[in-house]
Amino acid sequence: MIVKGFKQLPLCEIVGVVEVRYVDFVNLKYEPSATDVICTFHVEPEGISIKEAAGGVAAESSVGTWTELTTAKPYVENLAAHVFSIKKSTVKIAYPLELFEAENVPNILSSVAGNVFGLRALKNLRLEDIELPPEILRRYKGPKFGISGIRKLLGVSDRPLIGTIIKPKLGLRTVDHAKVAYEAWIGGCDIVKDDENLSNQRFNPFEERLVKTLEARDKAEKETSQRKVYMINVTAETNEMMKRAKSVLSQGGEYIMVDILTCGFAALQTLRNLDLNLAIHAHRAGHAAFTKNPRHGISMKVMAKIARMIGVDQLHIGTVVGKMFETSEEVTENCKALKKEMNGLRQVFPVASGGLYPGIVPALVRFFGKDVIIQAGGGIHGHSDGTVAGARAMRQAVDATLTGTLLDEYAEKHRELRIALETWGQSA
Repeated sequence: MIVKGFKQLPLCEIVGVVEVRYVDFVNLKYEPSATDVICTFHVEPEGISIKEAAGGVAAESSVGTWTELTTAKPYVENLAAHVFSIKKSTVKIAYPLELFEAENVPNILSSVAGNVFGLRALKNLRLEDIELPPEILRRYKGPKFGISGIRKLLGVSDRPLIGTIIKPKLGLRTVDHAKVAYEAWIGGCDIVKDDENLSNQRFNPFEERLVKTLEARDKAEKETSQRKVYMINVTAETNEMMKRAKSVLSQGGEYIMVDILTCGFAALQTLRNLDLNLAIHAHRAGHAAFTKNPRHGISMKVMAKIARMIGVDQLHIGTVVGKMFETSEEVTENCKALKKEMNGLRQVFPVASGGLYPGIVPALVRFFGKDVIIQAGGGIHGHSDGTVAGARAMRQAVDATLTGTLLDEYAEKHRELRIALETWGQSA
């Protein structure tokens, strides 16, 4: 195979004496095999046709390049990706399984979501979806607990779970951090978690925070006769992250939190492959750098599928209401990615978080149903009567919603909810 092209805009290849252009990576009659990796892209060309641009993505993410080659062999052609569908700017590409190291997430993403984003011939490119065959999915552990396992762990089967994030997210000393966690738990929260940028800072060291907050958890469980969990952030260099996870287990913790994008999917794989008896809460810090532009980047749905395959148990996926940017359609797709059949992998618990408060609960339950973790930070700790009252208000909003009672009506006999509604209002 000899590949040639324009200096700035590569458009063709040569196999033997047969010229093969970017457009020859387009075969709208191609029927993907059951082992192909299928990617859906949004493609916006820059100065070329959509057909050429689609072929360029397929070529450059498989066996093509920008100039003439004397090193390619005829058998390489069998590994070419195929564009099999073009509908306006939506392009579907099938990749032969042999292109990938099946147990290597970085390799898979470097192939289909790598250098192609920098092609000059593309104004915009967005990876909207990825479909992975069983031959790849079966290599991964998937969630250890998933929705059903987390419900069993907490002993809660018939309502949304209620969580909070310690606020302020940074700056609290360990003793105050543990106090805030305790107050949230006795107020009615099931879950307390660190925020994404709390790690092992001097003002709140990891080991001290772990011990003191788990002591607060134990005290809250004894006083409420309810199970409570603490999700401490173990995100760090991979070896240190594994060390911290093992420490959580040895101290009687049942959960860990990981910033899955900033630590990387490879590190997440390493952590999951330890197969510790710990639920993994996945924070998506940094995702908007990839997902926010609807015409360029990588969709949250793709990240959700990869995270599920590797083995997180719950994942932030947007709120529809609140302060995050995703549309209802995007959040719906994210939820489907966590719950749809995926070669037998357990379902991942969707987490709604970001600018939430009690008045939003009915809208959240209408959208997500009961299988959602409602996670509020300021909407609990910002209550004028303090964290205990804020947690009670959130729990009251959930109880009212599940019984079909209007929040205003329920608030007449529940002071904490009334104050929350007066402070932040209600969503439609």
